[in-house]
Amino acid sequence: MDQRAELSEFLRSRRARLKPEDVGLPDVGRHRRVPGLRREELALLAGVSVAYYTRLEQGNGQNVSTEVLDAIARALRLSDAERDHLLHLAKPSYKKRKRSGGFRQQTVRPAVRHLLDAMDGVPALVVGQRLDILAWNRLAQALFGDFAALEPEERNMARHVFLSPAARDLYVDWEAKATEVVSVLRMYAGCSADDPRLAALVGDLSVRSPEFRSLWAAHTVQEKGHGVKLLRHPLVGELTLSYETLKLADDHDQSLVTYAAEPDSPAAEALRLLANWGVDAAAAHGTSASSRDS
Repeated sequence: MDQRAELSEFLRSRRARLKPEDVGLPDVGRHRRVPGLRREELALLAGVSVAYYTRLEQGNGQNVSTEVLDAIARALRLSDAERDHLLHLAKPSYKKRKRSGGFRQQTVRPAVRHLLDAMDGVPALVVGQRLDILAWNRLAQALFGDFAALEPEERNMARHVFLSPAARDLYVDWEAKATEVVSVLRMYAGCSADDPRLAALVGDLSVRSPEFRSLWAAHTVQEKGHGVKLLRHPLVGELTLSYETLKLADDHDQSLVTYAAEPDSPAAEALRLLANWGVDAAAAHGTSASSRDS
């Protein structure tokens, strides 16, 4: 992926979403050829020259200081995740990933796998680079589908959301889930633009899913954190689950993602039933067939 093009498109997209009144500037009523702030307005807010900002928006960020990038981030009203993304794009050495010989193979420590198995009442996944699904417990398989039936390269959260018909039924607010997945993948891309498997994944999803292609072009970014998901399972119906994302201490490319139900809630009873049904519950999704045939 072209880091300079990514920087240019990201800045343009963030500038386009702002209006003069959003940032305390008067709207003098002149016709605007493009939506959002003009470059000169953004430069004024950031305290830099128009020529300086223009060079940055053209993708020339190598010599820009962190202080200037912070000023531009404030002028663009960027979130913390968006600011980090801007820094990654403009200064690729910022929090650069430590690796030797390219992107290493992802492995999950045995202790983490034992932890997954011990979490009987909580669906849990380990998600790695590119949102690859690296490990899961029995309850996660019953809830989300039979990942074991998929080829390893197909075990990916973005592929699951955009290419599996069952996923569109599983996530009650599928559009919100799709936006979240693309935004998290964009965040990863900001500091891993040279990952060839990421480029292949984005290219494949862009060809096979118009929704992915549209969301990817929007340049939204966010860290995966915590919240509530409403799911609709084919066997047990709707479940309201709270999810948490926990970075693994020795490998920040990997996260443990858990989904928990309120005690004594209908969702807790539904998870208990899924745990009893196990593989049969996973098969109810038709994950293997739909993912392989898509």
